[in-house]
Amino acid sequence: MEDVCCCLGVGNTVPDFEIDTFEPATGKFGKFSLSATKKAKKWTILFFYPADFTFICPTELADLADKQDTLKKMGCEIVSVSTDTKFVHYGWYNQEKLLENVKYHMGADQKGELCSLFGVYDEESGLALRGTFIIDPNGKLVGSEVNFFNVGRNSNELLRKMKAFQYVADKPAEVCPAKWEPGSKTLKPSEKIVGKISEALK
Repeated sequence: MEDVCCCLGVGNTVPDFEIDTFEPATGKFGKFSLSATKKAKKWTILFFYPADFTFICPTELADLADKQDTLKKMGCEIVSVSTDTKFVHYGWYNQEKLLENVKYHMGADQKGELCSLFGVYDEESGLALRGTFIIDPNGKLVGSEVNFFNVGRNSNELLRKMKAFQYVADKPAEVCPAKWEPGSKTLKPSEKIVGKISEALK
């Protein structure tokens, strides 16, 4: 990460990183490595949030937990990340009832290095903005969403986007229009449909 001079943009290759974690599934501390996830040909979802023991954050992590089994079946590894330590994650998880169904990795980025890499580190507060990033199995950043501190996210849209990214990864000649869901019409870009998207979607 030291070699990256500024935050990543969509389409960039994410440098390999490793982060300390608390693992709710086992109740133990561990580590998450992007290189290991790429080696396993899995997708990575990084879910940055401001801090443990706050207000919106447990609602977001609980909402994400509702989709974790589906995302896991889709070959995704989920890592929630804040600037709290793994010990604080452990204490929060064992106290906050909204987190009782969380099974994914809870990453600890105390120095804000990973937050800075993805452009969500707020220097004034030392906290992360609400950023969701999707990394494909080759390490390319394909999806990015960032909210300010005061608005939570919706895991339904994250799941929809994951389905779309996986679809176009398998069918690179096609693109997914707005609100695309599996089974809906896609488009095959060519000169034949320029200015005729309405007709192409019928």
